[in-house]
Amino acid sequence: MELIQNTPDLSAYLAADEVIDHHHPLVRETAVALAKGAADSYAYAQAAYEFVRDTIPHSADSGDPRVTWRASTVLEQRTGICHAKAHALTALLRAEDIPTALCYQRLTHDDGDGHVVHGLIAVRFNGAWHRQDPRGNKAGVDARFSLDGERLAWIPDVKSNEVDYPVLYAEPHPVVLGALKAAPDRPYLWKTLPTAL
Repeated sequence: MELIQNTPDLSAYLAADEVIDHHHPLVRETAVALAKGAADSYAYAQAAYEFVRDTIPHSADSGDPRVTWRASTVLEQRTGICHAKAHALTALLRAEDIPTALCYQRLTHDDGDGHVVHGLIAVRFNGAWHRQDPRGNKAGVDARFSLDGERLAWIPDVKSNEVDYPVLYAEPHPVVLGALKAAPDRPYLWKTLPTAL
């Protein structure tokens, strides 16, 4: 699949906003701490990915009812669904000047009824985009950081009307962000997440 930037301006994939708030002190502190042990930007990107994947539980896996969406809040509260974790990882990568995009898949909902939009990221290295999924591993999910072939949590099944969306967004998709901001808790969010983009 060919990944398509929603803007040709690469600097948009380094920008901060109210969601990807990499200027926030907690994001900066976390980035500095992760960078200390990294030999280069590739090693930093892998460390940031593993930090988000492994130390911030996916709220559905942990049973946490809180809904987070701003990167700094995800890092502070140590919880979030796939979209929130993607926002946190994007902020950590952009904090170290690594172009990072938000991207999405349409997957069968956890309850098996209908579909839901799943969030992940793409990181730019060596002139190419590479998708990464920091949602967190569990039984049946073994996502890994890789620039040599994708190691995502899920591969969409076209027979089940699942989709890999090829667009790389510089900002969170407004439909996704609207659902996150409007949800008082995760059970409500689970019923209101978008089913398609």
